[in-house]
Amino acid sequence: MKRISLIMILLLVSAALFANGAKTGKEGELVLAHGKPEIDSQIKAYAAAWGEENGVEVIIITCGGGNCDLGQMLKADYAAGEMPDIFAINGKEDFLEWEALAADLSGESWVEETDVAFMHNGKTFGFPVSIEGWGMAYNADILAEAGVDPKSLVNLSGYREAFAKIDSMKEELGLDSVVSMASGPEMFWVVAHHNFNSLLSNGLPYGDASVAEDLLAGEVDSKRLSEYADWVELLFEYADKAILTTGSYDSQVGAFAIGKAAFLHQGNWADPNLIGANANFNMAFAPHGSTEAATDGIFVSAPSFYLVNSKSVNADLAKKFLDDLALSPAGANYMVKEALMIPAFGNIDLRPDGQLSSSVQDWMAEGKIYSWNQYLFTGEFRDKTLSPIYNQFANGQIDKAEFIRLMTEAFESQ
Repeated sequence: MKRISLIMILLLVSAALFANGAKTGKEGELVLAHGKPEIDSQIKAYAAAWGEENGVEVIIITCGGGNCDLGQMLKADYAAGEMPDIFAINGKEDFLEWEALAADLSGESWVEETDVAFMHNGKTFGFPVSIEGWGMAYNADILAEAGVDPKSLVNLSGYREAFAKIDSMKEELGLDSVVSMASGPEMFWVVAHHNFNSLLSNGLPYGDASVAEDLLAGEVDSKRLSEYADWVELLFEYADKAILTTGSYDSQVGAFAIGKAAFLHQGNWADPNLIGANANFNMAFAPHGSTEAATDGIFVSAPSFYLVNSKSVNADLAKKFLDDLALSPAGANYMVKEALMIPAFGNIDLRPDGQLSSSVQDWMAEGKIYSWNQYLFTGEFRDKTLSPIYNQFANGQIDKAEFIRLMTEAFESQ
């Protein structure tokens, strides 16, 4: 009901803004809005060079990471008639909000080079920003010193045993905590997006959205939810409480980077931060342990997609920007060597330097991957309904039984 209301509002605003074919955007100026602050400097450098070469000023607006909500910013821009020429979405629910503005990109040259473009009703609308993945990142050197085999990290019992053993050796290993985990107000996406997907996808064949679809219909698998709650409780129990409840992205990743935590609940997008912090220990991903049954994969997909604003006077220029990004040597160098991203395009044979990105590619090569299904839910449901439940649990305001009850109620009443 809330999504329908939002769509109605957008349609009404659209009618006012675009009556008589009104256009947005400024000639000679290309604006791109995205939500990945970890690549802010890299994309700005690439955009500046591309703009100089093409005789246009490219303005990059970065809004994300907990300090800025891209969706809310775009809605404000839309109401003001100042939409970017290119803007990022996360998935289906985001696309449905902006479908009326999205240019059909089916005929673009880069489409043939990727299998993960965003498609709707048989047409291509979204340019995949990269390939990303996450499991539980681990410091392999610390695990070796503690006598923990990463291959045992496949289910709840494996993680319980490993966490308990490492916790008993914290002083010897120089650790502040076993796992660097965040669930504070500005880090809601760690739990209500990425960890939430453990409930939705862990252990299921790639593309299987049955658990998510059941939850969207208000049907809750109590056994799966109970085991998932055990997983959340385990992570919270062995986390540094300050980072868990009030920490920032930098403090969460930083604790892992300097060897003060054996595990990190983040994805390969942390590679630039880890390299910048000279984290030269061996690291890789293990599966999430959100079920009693063993699982053997990590979560891999395109994290976001660029849409071209079809109402912009710069729509053709925006398409050229994306075409060059995917198909030019400079675009490939930016994505892989500068931004340290895994490219979503088959024509690019460069490999990123980051260890976590390399681990993602290894899991992909073995076909051991699980889907991202969290974006089948609305941003409002994830961020406004689920996030506070995780936060209360992290702060000790509710126990596991209450966490399960509140999560169940949220699914049944959405």
